[in-house]
This record gives sequence, structure tokens and C-alpha cells, in this order.
Amino acid sequence: MDNTKQKNAYELLFVTDVSGLPEETEATVGKFVGLVESNGEIIDRTEWGRRRLEYPINDKKEGYYTIVTFRADPDFPAELERLLNIDEKVMRTLILKLDEEVAEKVARRAADRAEAAKRAAEEAAAAEAEAEAEPEAAPETAEETAEPEEAAAEKEEAKEEETASAE
Repeated sequence: MDNTKQKNAYELLFVTDVSGLPEETEATVGKFVGLVESNGEIIDRTEWGRRRLEYPINDKKEGYYTIVTFRADPDFPAELERLLNIDEKVMRTLILKLDEEVAEKVARRAADRAEAAKRAAEEAAAAEAEAEAEPEAAPETAEETAEPEEAAAEKEEAKEEETASAE
């Protein structure tokens, strides 16, 4: 008989009060994400950030939304919800048990996002390196573009003199 418990996939959504300092909000989010991480495995973490609430909650009109998809033992979500409800900075919570198929899709989507972010960072670094190599050629092109502008300004002055003398 296997004594290890099956870890289920869950999704946690919680809305944090933003009426205090931004550091307080970050600390609250970090506290609960850390709690999930220490008691399970985080599959994905998405921060929607500061959003206007559809209706006031405790006379507050805005909240900070955080979604965490994770795997944990079946008894952990009840304890997590208890702790979330105790914290006064947490305005609303929702914990859902996910099907394995949904959890796999979320994991693939998170991996795709991480890969896209890595590619974007590499492209930005390559563009920055290319931009650093280009300043040597840039002054030549700037001088070339300045000459036609000066010629155009001289032509415009000549036209103005002609119209002035014609009058």
C-alpha cells in the first residue's frame, strides 16, 4: 500500500486591499505565495495587479488580484483558506480544485510564456548590442541628412526673396 498522498491541482484567486502602501500589498501577496510554495508546488503565478472592483468590498473600490495555480496535498487548501480569511488585507478568496487536464494546460501555457519572455530578453540584448555597434556609422548619416535640409532652407529663402522683390 502506498502511504504517499496524491497531490491535487488547485487554483487560488485572492484580492488584496490596496489602500495602504504598495509595499504592504507586495508583502501580503508574497506571504501567501510563499506559503503555497512551502506547502506545494507552484505551477503558474499570474498577477493581474490593481483593478477596480465591480462593487465595493468593505468600502474599498480597488483591489490587487493574484492567481496562483499549484499542486498540494488535499488538506492544504482548507488551511490556506483559513489563513487567508484571518488576514485583514485579503478582501476575497476563491480556491478551486482543477482537473488534471486543466492543470497540464496551465503548466504548458506558463512554460510557453516563460520561453517567450526568454526569447524577448535575448532579442532585446541582441538589439542593444547592435545599437552599441552602430554609433560609429550614425554621425555620417546624420551629416548626410543635414546637407539636404540646409539646401532646402536655402531654396526656401531664395523663393521668399523672389516673392518680396516681385511685390
